[in-house]
Amino acid sequence: MWIDTHCHLDAPEFDADRDAVVARARAAGVAQLVLPAVEVAHFAAVRELAHAHGFAYALGIHPLYVQRAADEDLARLDAELAAQRDDPLLVAVGEIGLDHFVPGLDRERQERFYVEQLKIARRHGLPVILHVRRSADALLKHLRRIEVGGGIAHAFNGSAQQAQAFVELGFRLGFGGAATFDRALHIRELARTLALDSVVVETDAPDIPPHWLYRTAAQRTAGAASRNEPAELPRIGALLAGLRGMAVDEFAAATAANARAALPRLVA
Repeated sequence: MWIDTHCHLDAPEFDADRDAVVARARAAGVAQLVLPAVEVAHFAAVRELAHAHGFAYALGIHPLYVQRAADEDLARLDAELAAQRDDPLLVAVGEIGLDHFVPGLDRERQERFYVEQLKIARRHGLPVILHVRRSADALLKHLRRIEVGGGIAHAFNGSAQQAQAFVELGFRLGFGGAATFDRALHIRELARTLALDSVVVETDAPDIPPHWLYRTAAQRTAGAASRNEPAELPRIGALLAGLRGMAVDEFAAATAANARAALPRLVA
């Protein structure tokens, strides 16, 4: 059985068929999903979805949403974590981090929100789910200063040295649809060579579709869909297992154990 450690089930792309998406995931052998929030306005939705389906969730403010977040949203996150401290389905603070890829973002504001959310996670004794996009070194700088209980570096695409630095700080690294592309040589090499106990699997649904769902910009403009969903995880996982020369069942069991180690409150 698989654990999808990163799925945005609350996204509007799933509004038309969310229950069917969940049913397909379970039929495919996905035992558990982790639903990270991206902004305060989504907190209630991810919590309610988690309770409706028996999934896990995380609360945080995503770096791409920081520019429209209010300063007081950090206090609202802190208060919500306190209010839900006894909720067994709340497993992490996330999705938080830094995005140095999208142009025009306010990096100083991103960094302030990231640092404050690390402090909040530490205060509540929770691991974190990190957004890492061309920002690994900046993330690591603050993680070395503000110790948290590890977590997951989602959609990891840094260097081998950066990967090792995250692992040494107690993090597992998330791999998903990007690794299914033949040209993704660096990601594939990381997924193949990292210590097995540092690897978890994810979809980031509805984003980061695997190669068999990918559509060009022209195709998407013409109406072709490229929505990812958690039912794709076993096929993604099978490809990753093949890269490592492992039996699929063995890889599924190992990555599920790694997810539980990264997120100790996770039940699956």
